[in-house]
Amino acid sequence: MSDAIKHECGIALLRLKKPLAFYKEKYGTAFYGIQKMYLLMEKQHNRGQDGAGFASIKFDVEAGERYISRVRSNKAQPIQDIFAQINERINEELTLHPEYHDNVQLQKDHIPYIGELFLGHVRYGTFGKNSIESVHPFLRQNNWMHRNLIVAGNFNMTNVTELFNSLVELGQHPKEMADTVTVMEKIGHFLDDEVTDLYQECKNNGLSKREASPVIAEKLDLAKILKRASKGWDGGYAMAGLLGHGDSFVFRDPAGIRPAYFYEDDEIVVVASERPVIQTSFNVPFEKVQELQPGHALIIKKNGTVSQQEIITPTVKKACSFERIYFSRGSDAEIYQERKKLGKLILPAVLESIEDDTDNTVFSFIPNTAETSFYGMVEAANDFLNQRKNQFILNNRKTLTKEKLEEILSVKIRTEKIAIKDAKLRTFITEDSSRDDLVAHVYDVTYGVIKPTDNLVIIDDSIVRGTTLKKSILKMMDRLNPKRIVVVSSAPQIRYPDCYGIDMAKLEGLIAFQAAIELLKERNLYKIVDDVYKKCKSQEKLKDADVVNFVTEIYAPFSDTEISNKIAELLHPEDINAEIKIIFQTVDNLHIACPKNLGDWYFTGDYPTAGGNRVVNKAFMNFYEGKDARAY
Repeated sequence: MSDAIKHECGIALLRLKKPLAFYKEKYGTAFYGIQKMYLLMEKQHNRGQDGAGFASIKFDVEAGERYISRVRSNKAQPIQDIFAQINERINEELTLHPEYHDNVQLQKDHIPYIGELFLGHVRYGTFGKNSIESVHPFLRQNNWMHRNLIVAGNFNMTNVTELFNSLVELGQHPKEMADTVTVMEKIGHFLDDEVTDLYQECKNNGLSKREASPVIAEKLDLAKILKRASKGWDGGYAMAGLLGHGDSFVFRDPAGIRPAYFYEDDEIVVVASERPVIQTSFNVPFEKVQELQPGHALIIKKNGTVSQQEIITPTVKKACSFERIYFSRGSDAEIYQERKKLGKLILPAVLESIEDDTDNTVFSFIPNTAETSFYGMVEAANDFLNQRKNQFILNNRKTLTKEKLEEILSVKIRTEKIAIKDAKLRTFITEDSSRDDLVAHVYDVTYGVIKPTDNLVIIDDSIVRGTTLKKSILKMMDRLNPKRIVVVSSAPQIRYPDCYGIDMAKLEGLIAFQAAIELLKERNLYKIVDDVYKKCKSQEKLKDADVVNFVTEIYAPFSDTEISNKIAELLHPEDINAEIKIIFQTVDNLHIACPKNLGDWYFTGDYPTAGGNRVVNKAFMNFYEGKDARAY
């Protein structure tokens, strides 16, 4: 994606089902869990590079012994930093105590981070905050083992203010109005309730407090706690939690917006945000990794039993399509084919833009995540060229000479690596003109492969703001002197803000919205903007379930092509010579290519939760009122 947007998060939960001595004997180390957690987190570094955190729990330790370890980092390379800290601490203990080396029990008793249950997290700071206090996992501490709660997640709640107020009504005093803290405290409240009820039951049965503890651990009903805690939640989430005594869970939102996959065998249970992460880390086949169902929680009891239980009735599945277009790694077997399909499906529009002149066209991509879509587009272009060759041969078969046949067969689709992204340039100069000149050099180009008669077709994952296109890519491409530059987005036009974890919170930052506003002005239709504002304003006091997304009316007067043409006009730098065309994928083709991930609210305004409509209307009111503020 040429426009950098911060997005998503990655989670990794690992439960070792055998005693640590088993892993020492089979794999040569009792630190097997820590090593696998490093892999699980490193393989998801694409999901977050602002911060990373790791937590572990030891089972069945003596009173007074530390059983929870946690380390977090917001340094430049946070995953490497936290595992460097873990490794340093382990080596320190082994150096001071050589007797620990081959004694698994002594290692467990005295070395931090070793354990049976692990939780890892990588994040981007979508709100621009990246203090260490914002880095997951979060810890809610208590002297009762069962009441210790560790939470990390890939999520965003649209109604955090409402959830915060509900905690206040319960008599709590949350330390901040952040969705992670609010969610953790909500779960923690009902966890406390459940533990108290179970203790009372044990007491009534004549058990002492010490005798009650293992009974509470066995009977604790995580599904019941999550059902009570999640009432009123509105958002997209894949949320993981560990309890101090050893129970754990991963809970997915009822629309399946955020992803979660798991694998279980007789040695481990593992959960991650992406399927190939599990496949690679544990060398398991595609079909063995399951998707956690929407509205369900994977519950792993301390005794090793694993169940997938419904917490909230699933709604229509609206899994995030951006996961398939861009966010998730393309090494997933399904995602790879889907991205190729996106490239294939957009070729007819590309051919139209170049008048079917493939002989005088060079195809390329903007590194690096658009490469798979590029392969699909080129495959389709080769099919088109072969059909054209076949037809020519059939039409001229009686007069065709050997030389002419060789000439026809020698024609190929021209592909080149045109754009090369340099190391990230720091805009240390504050003067705007100087900064823009630096930004223009983020990409370099390959000289000598484009003729003045050529079309240059460049495919990208998506176009959000278009800033990099206008200030860098188009200017660099123009240096090659093509006749026409066709920028192809394998995603549809991004018209609406996201409120489920992607950092696209403001309407005015979206180039498609800017284009629609300009068209309304040009055609004397700006009254629509005033009308939409009045309609949005009239809904401020309504319940979320009753709110309608009126922002769709901004786009209604125009075809997709009209908006695309206006986007091309807005992004056309003044000082370039080539003709500029911009093509977007259609929503229908997106659904054909990615049939399992139909969440398309940023393209269509069809939000999967009621809170989404409130957010988009609020974003529009902020735009209209000139407020530089987030809508959630």
